Order: sequence, then structure tokens, then C-alpha cells
Amino acid sequence: MQAWSFYLPFIKLGATDVWRHKTRSFLTMLGMVFGVGSVIAMLAVGEGASAQALESIKRLGSENIMVSSVKPAYDAASATAAAGAGNRVTLASYGLLFEDETRIRETVPGVLETVPARMVRRNARFNDRRLELRVVETVPSWFEVVKRPILAGRVLSPADYASHANVCVLTEFGVRKLLAAEKILGQHVRLGNNVFQVVGIVKNETGGSVRAPDSDADVYIPMSTGQRQFGLASIRVVSGSREGERVELSEVIVRMKSIAYVEGGAKAIESMLKCFHKKADFKIDVPLSLLREAEKTKRTYNIVLGAIAGISLLVGGIGIMNIMLASVTERTREIGIRRAIGARKSRIVVQFLINTCVLSVCGGLVGLIVGVAIPVAITFFSGMPTLIRAYSLVLAFGISAGIGIVFGLYPALRAASLDPIEALRHE
Repeated sequence: MQAWSFYLPFIKLGATDVWRHKTRSFLTMLGMVFGVGSVIAMLAVGEGASAQALESIKRLGSENIMVSSVKPAYDAASATAAAGAGNRVTLASYGLLFEDETRIRETVPGVLETVPARMVRRNARFNDRRLELRVVETVPSWFEVVKRPILAGRVLSPADYASHANVCVLTEFGVRKLLAAEKILGQHVRLGNNVFQVVGIVKNETGGSVRAPDSDADVYIPMSTGQRQFGLASIRVVSGSREGERVELSEVIVRMKSIAYVEGGAKAIESMLKCFHKKADFKIDVPLSLLREAEKTKRTYNIVLGAIAGISLLVGGIGIMNIMLASVTERTREIGIRRAIGARKSRIVVQFLINTCVLSVCGGLVGLIVGVAIPVAITFFSGMPTLIRAYSLVLAFGISAGIGIVFGLYPALRAASLDPIEALRHE
């Protein structure tokens, strides 16, 4: 209480001086306002982008390992060709095999389950509407591993898989493009030359910059049905010749018992597949590793953004020091009078230091408002995600107050060191 009563007159004096020179004080505080605002805004933009990327990776599953087929560089030995009736058929075979999934499930330690999928492009038709979709032939447990909100109906069931049912689940994108303004559930959609009944709709959610197992234009069917209806080879006509690809499995999502098994499991899968695949026709993605790498990148990103924005605060602090030095010159006679009637140097230092802190703190408070408003405006007008963390508010305001003390110290010491007699003579 005693300390507060000692500093209160100086705070009032500082506030009075700020108010007496409103225009000058406002222009001086602008540096702190924009400095604090830019720190908060830039950190909010960085946090929003990082949070979005991290969330995309987390949705892939921290316990999952994603093994995918990759088309290798063309090798004559990897394709078989046959000529007949004036045309040529080339069939390339590569990628994951059904045996690979069995080996992973039975030999790799810590595997809880494996979810196979085969993906092919097919033209979908409904009445006079057409849309190219990616057909995902998979098993019912896909929807337990790749969790997406069910918007209507249901997902694939074990009964669908066992009975080779001609049923499908569409993403919301496919529904809007293909079945707009129609009753959706129960409708029959033609995929290639086969008809499938729509039994459900799921929300599509891609990974943005992160490779996700699903895409906007997906349609899910039982793998047993896909093998019977479409086979394992896809053929296309190019310049009079037919080119085909035979891929048994496009992807296998390996779900581990816990995070502790993920990294070791990924290495074991890679070693095992290399023994059976002479070509580099597969790749392994580990969301857990991506998550850790993204968290490191996020920290670096925030440090860089904070450093850049901190330059604005530094410029604001220099502006405050400049104004306070001018204030010392203006108030030289006042300082001389105070020293002549017995004021100690420490009180002169406190007076000018508090005056500086009033400027920086007021600028910091206004900067907090500006810093919160900018990310809100960015999200509202551009749709870019932003995230304001409490630590960024405390950090920005704390730096502004600290800069007020650091850059106000030299003018305050200079004021206290004035010779009283010379100060009284100052005009």
C-alpha cells in the first residue's frame, strides 16, 4: 500500500502529461499499437495454419501406418504385351498384393488390424448427369479407421461384404453433383456398367497439404463386390493401343495397438515388403512422424513470425525514446526547479520512467484490441483459419511494457543527471 501511494502521484502526472500532448502522445503510441497488434495477428495466423495441419494429421490416426502402392518408373520387364487384330495391349502389374496384407497382419508385432482398399476411377451416371468418381473398394472396418461423420443412412456393413451386395456410400460432394434435388437414399447410381444402390452419405474431409486416405469425389463399395464386378485390371485406350494396369491393393491402413508400436512397425513393414518387392512400387506414410515434424515446424514458424513482428515493437520503442528525449529538453527548467527545492535524482528517474511506461502500456492496451480484431477480420473476409492463444496476448503486452522501461531508462537518467543551476538558466 505504501509503495502504491508513492507511485500514484507519478502515474497521475504521467497520464496528465500524455493527455496534455494528445496528438504527440497518440503518434508516439502508434508504434506500440501496431507492434503489439502485429505480434498477436501474425502469431494467430501461424497458429491457425499450424493447428489446421496438425488436426489433418491427427485425423489420419496417430496409431496408423499407411502403406500405398506407387507406380514405378517404366520397366519393360514389368509389363506384358500381346498383339492381335491390329491393336496392342500392354498390361503393367505393380503395387501391393493381397499376400502383403496377410503378411503384415500375421508377422508384424503390435498390429491390431489391417484395412485394405483398392481405388479406381469410374464414370458415375444418374439419369442425364455424369461425374467421374474414385471408387474405393474396401471393407466395413474402413469407416472405423477413417472416421467421417455420417450425414444420412449408414456405412458399409459386414452383411454387404459377405453377400457381395451392389450398395455404395457417397461423399457429400458426389451427392451435390450427381443427385442434387433428388431423394438420395435408395437411389440407383450406375458405376461403369454396374448399378449400385446408395445406402449412405458421409462427410468428405481431405487432408489439405497432408495426404489423406479419402478425397472429395469418393464412392465406397464392398471390396468383394468390386472384385466381382470390376476385376483387378483397368484398361484404357491410348493412340489406338490399349494400356492396362493390374493393382491388387491400392492401400493398406495398418492400425497398431498403441503409439509405442508405430515406428518399429513401420520399419518392420518396410523391411518385409522389400524382401518381396524388387521394384520400388510402394511407400509408407506414418502420421505420427508427420505430427512430430509438424509440431517442430510450428515452433520454428512461431519464432520466426514473432521475431519479425517484434521488429515493429523495437521501432515503437525507439520512437518513445526519441519523444522522451525531446520531453526532457522541453522540461529542463522544470527539472531544475524540482532539483533546487530538494528533489532527489531517483525521483526524477521514476517520474520520467513512469511517464514512458504510461505511453507504452496505453499503446499496448490499444494494440491488444487491434491484435484481436485483425485475425477476426482475416477469418471473416478470407476464410483463413486463425487462432489467438492467451500466451500471445501476454507475450505481446509484456514486451510492450518491457520496451517502455528499457527505452525510457536513458531519457530518465539523462533528466536526472542535469545540473540544477544550468537547468534553471535554460530558456
